[in-house]
Amino acid sequence: MSHEHVSYLELLARGAATEAYDRPVLLARASGAGPEELAGLEEAKQLALRVRAELEGRRRREAELSALFATAHDLAGLRDLDAVLRAIVQRARALLGTEVAYLSLNDPAAGDTYMRVTEGSVSARFQQVRLGMGEGLGGLVAQTARPYVTDDYFEDPRFQHTRTIDAAVRDEGLVAILGVPLSLGSQVIGVLFAADRRARVFEREQVALLGSFAAHAAVAIDTANLLAETRSALAELERANDIIREHSGVIERASEVHDRLSELVLHGGGVHDVAEAVSEVLGGTVEFTEQGAGAVRQAGGHAVREGEDWVATVSAGGETLGALVLHGQPDLDPVDQRTLERAALVTSLLLLARRSAGEAEQRVRGELLDDLLDAPDRDRRLLRERAARLRADSAAPHVVLAARIDRAEGAAETDAADAGGRESADRQRLWSAATHLAATRHGLASARDGGTVLLLPLGPGEKAADLARQTARSLGGTLREPVTVGASAPVRAPIDRPDQVAGAYEEARRCLDALRLLHRAGQGAAAEDLGFLGLLLADSRDIDGFVDRTVGQVVAYDLRRGTDLVRTLDAYFASGMSPARTKDELHVHVNTVAQRLERVGRLLGPDWQSPARALEIQLALRLHALSDAVTGS
Repeated sequence: MSHEHVSYLELLARGAATEAYDRPVLLARASGAGPEELAGLEEAKQLALRVRAELEGRRRREAELSALFATAHDLAGLRDLDAVLRAIVQRARALLGTEVAYLSLNDPAAGDTYMRVTEGSVSARFQQVRLGMGEGLGGLVAQTARPYVTDDYFEDPRFQHTRTIDAAVRDEGLVAILGVPLSLGSQVIGVLFAADRRARVFEREQVALLGSFAAHAAVAIDTANLLAETRSALAELERANDIIREHSGVIERASEVHDRLSELVLHGGGVHDVAEAVSEVLGGTVEFTEQGAGAVRQAGGHAVREGEDWVATVSAGGETLGALVLHGQPDLDPVDQRTLERAALVTSLLLLARRSAGEAEQRVRGELLDDLLDAPDRDRRLLRERAARLRADSAAPHVVLAARIDRAEGAAETDAADAGGRESADRQRLWSAATHLAATRHGLASARDGGTVLLLPLGPGEKAADLARQTARSLGGTLREPVTVGASAPVRAPIDRPDQVAGAYEEARRCLDALRLLHRAGQGAAAEDLGFLGLLLADSRDIDGFVDRTVGQVVAYDLRRGTDLVRTLDAYFASGMSPARTKDELHVHVNTVAQRLERVGRLLGPDWQSPARALEIQLALRLHALSDAVTGS
């Protein structure tokens, strides 16, 4: 074998570029080789190039088959349809070497098509575009159930161009687009796309490959729909079996609940213990509420059905104390109705037995919190002793919470007297529920300013915002009314520093007022939950903390890598969130803008371009720029 032939084998072995195969011929010509030798070398070169092309084709087909097998594996263990579709789009983008890939689905109810998954897209307008049926390249694919490809979308007359679609495509900067149908039988349910921001020709093999991925995507959607139908059928079967078992064991349940209620009374159980015991026996969910008893006052103590629920009044001596409400068992057996009524009777006995002690403790807890708010100069030693008697944790960090019932509009009484009475009753109910919650959390509660104020300790790793949300859920669930809760920043050892409690209460009230103005009734939050609005509510203006929480990862990335993501974000928002206009502002290629914005998305999360997040990010960028200007000066 000649030396030149060995050279070609070496080039093949190391996978050299095509240009390297000209070198042996050039060297032979330079050394004065004859025509016969040069012709032999040229023939060997062409043979080597054909072998190289065959090897490259095989490698590409192996990569394509590997990706298809991986996609089939994902489908075999289908758990999350969105995850499978995203994997298909990501692999299609990587194998075809395109800058963008995306998948759209038809919406028969709306009569149009919407974006389901995008990969590589940086334009918010493009990601949210909806296309009318038959519009654009995707519409042509859906109509004909055949793949379509265009080297230059805007110069292609085969598609029905619309202002909306063209604006979205232009904003993303796309030029060459390939689309293949997603088909279930003869029905086209969507389109899978691959696209570039430059002119290119898609080869026949690439069209076939994208079609294979589209077939997998259609299978994934069909499988997910079948799984949903199967789960629904299984749930119906389980409910039928539950009913059969309930009817067969109704007498045993009645005996069991009698024994359990007797044990609760003897061992000092509470109202919630009774509800839990009856819930387990009856198979539904029982809760005690001070509301909902009015409809059953004339029922003679019997359980009555209200909608899908059963309600049994809890009363003593002609006074209605509340009701036990059973959810989840609309078809209640007569014996089980008697069980619910017996539980209501036991509940009334427990409430009467503990009312006196409970009211005394509630007053003491309220008086201690009132002294912390109104008389911070009280003797610290006496305050600690009073807290210890109430089992309040005086050393832990605490949060002050302001709570109010926020009833929906239209629930007002018919006249001012009724409205005033209802408001007074709401305050009493909220105070009672809040005091019970404070006792279980080793905190304090008091009625104040038309609502309730609580002072609760923070658990390990717990934040003020977490405690506010938990309190709103707990009070709202007890009262079956939306309860809005605003929280202060943590106060360390409030019994030893009572002068800070009043300021923390004002901060909690401001947070509560902000939640109501933002139409977030029934929720709980602290200033840190409200983004830049929290800066206005908190006593301390933590501007650096807000900037760090909002764009700190982008700033840190620039400092570590010497990149220009912050300036790119500034230009992007200043250009109306258009990558095409941003590249003109920065004097870079649109692909550079797209790559930078992809990096920003990975740092800030996929929803960073939503209106609320975008507003906060822009404010944080302004504050960061002002901070730099002040520091620099």
